[in-house]
This record gives sequence, structure tokens and C-alpha cells, in this order.
Amino acid sequence: MNLNEYPLWTALVTPMNDASEVDYPALEKLAKLQADAKNGLLILGSTGESLNLDLDEKKKIIEFIISLKLAAPIMVGVGGANLRNTSAWVDYLEDLKIDAYLMVTPLYAKPEPKGQYLWFKTLMDRVKRPVVLYNIPGRTGKALSLVALEQLKLHPNFWGIKEASGSPEEFSKFANTAPEAKIFSGDDALLPSFKPLGCIGLISVSSNVWPKATHEYVRQVLDGEFEDQEIWNECAGSLFCVSNPIPAKRLLKEKGLIDSAECRLPLSQSDLEDPAQILEANKKIEQWYNKFNQ
Repeated sequence: MNLNEYPLWTALVTPMNDASEVDYPALEKLAKLQADAKNGLLILGSTGESLNLDLDEKKKIIEFIISLKLAAPIMVGVGGANLRNTSAWVDYLEDLKIDAYLMVTPLYAKPEPKGQYLWFKTLMDRVKRPVVLYNIPGRTGKALSLVALEQLKLHPNFWGIKEASGSPEEFSKFANTAPEAKIFSGDDALLPSFKPLGCIGLISVSSNVWPKATHEYVRQVLDGEFEDQEIWNECAGSLFCVSNPIPAKRLLKEKGLIDSAECRLPLSQSDLEDPAQILEANKKIEQWYNKFNQ
């Protein structure tokens, strides 16, 4: 499967029932909606609550998604701060029919450039598939080092970067350091700002709830046709009114796509007291999309 044909990847939520167990029929439904929209699948990222799943659950989720044999590439999140455990995880994944990895800067430890380089190189040496490095300092506490990137970009498995600092200035630094990299925006609303700086696509939260509309949004931005920045700023932003993926799961339930909006602690749906903002956003995005699909 040609990964370059997928400018949009959905950071898929992990649906759960009210007992906080993974809801596999709902997971199948959501994954098929993404494949139907021609979006790539990112499984077990932060939006998928990967840190709140145990190893057996993560393995079962990956194997289940693969068993669906969807016409969509599969990228798998690789995170943590324990190299032995993370190495074992990528060793397991190497035997499966997946297409790429999303490797995030180690959590909590706040490693410096040499530590980051050695961490990523150790993991990248163990795999044979393309690797996207993930910069999200708001979650990890430390940005992806440009010094480390200078070396990592030479690795044969290096493919791209997911840039989620929220800053065009920071995006430019990564684009200038690794000009051959496929750089994806990790912020839905910032894609139009990042595109002139070399951004080639989006790894998205919004596409969970608006798979086809977000696909159209990405197409318009990349083709230079996009004119509705205010709508997407507001509506994509509504999915972060409290911690992700709480709003996305709530809206999926409101739309009837999942039976429960359950998140595992420390994430709680009780923090989203009023869904009015996301419901209004849903209405606006549906109206926007319908303008182009009548």
C-alpha cells in the first residue's frame, strides 16, 4: 500500500462500553467508516487512550483491526519511557501486517538530544517499516530535538514527522531541518497555516467524527481551494474544549455511532458537562460539507 496516497490519517478513538471494556463492534464500525472515507488509520495513539490500555488489550485491538482487512493503511502508536517494554512492543508489531509506526518523544523523562537520538535509533533499528516521529511537547513535556532529528533523518526507516506544537514557527524549524520528510500537522485547525510551510497532510482527531468532511477539508487545503478557515478553527477547536478524546467520544455517541462515550480514568466524561458546543460544531461541519456534496 502506497502511504503517500494518504494525506489524512485518523487518530482513531478506542470505543468502550459503560463497563470500560473495549467495544469491538463499535471499533469495527468506526474503522470501516474511516476506510470508506479513504483515510489512513492511526491506532493506539493518545486519542486512542493507549496509555490506559494494558498490553493484552493493545494486542487484541491491533489484531482485530488487521482481521477486518480494510482497504486502509494502519499506523500504530509507539510510546512510553521504558525502552525494554517499548522494544518488546515493536518486536511484536513487526510480525503483524501493519504499515507504519508513530513514535513519540519519551514521556515524562524529558530526555536531552543525545538521549532522544539513542532512544529513537534503538527502536528504528528494530523495525522495517516507515517511522513517523511525533512532536507533541504539550503531552510529553519535551519537544522533539532538532539536534536529534539531524541524525535521525538519515535513518533508512525515517519517513516523516507529526508536528503538534501548535506553532507555525516550530513547524518551520522541523521543515527546514528535515526538508525531505513527510510532515503532517497534528493540529486540525492549523493545516492551512502549515501547508505553505511544507505540510503534506493531517493526522486528525476531527476525522473521527467527520470522516468524509475532514477528508474534503484536507483535499481543499492541499489543492489550494480552501476558504472557510473560521468554521474549521471553531469546529475543530470544539473537540478540545476539554481533554481529547472526551469531546470526540461524546459527539460520536450523540451521532449514534457508538453506544457509550466512556473514557478510562483519569479521563472522565463528567468534565464535559454540556455538549452544546460540540453539537453546534457538528451542525456547522455537516452544513459545510453538504455545500460540496449535493
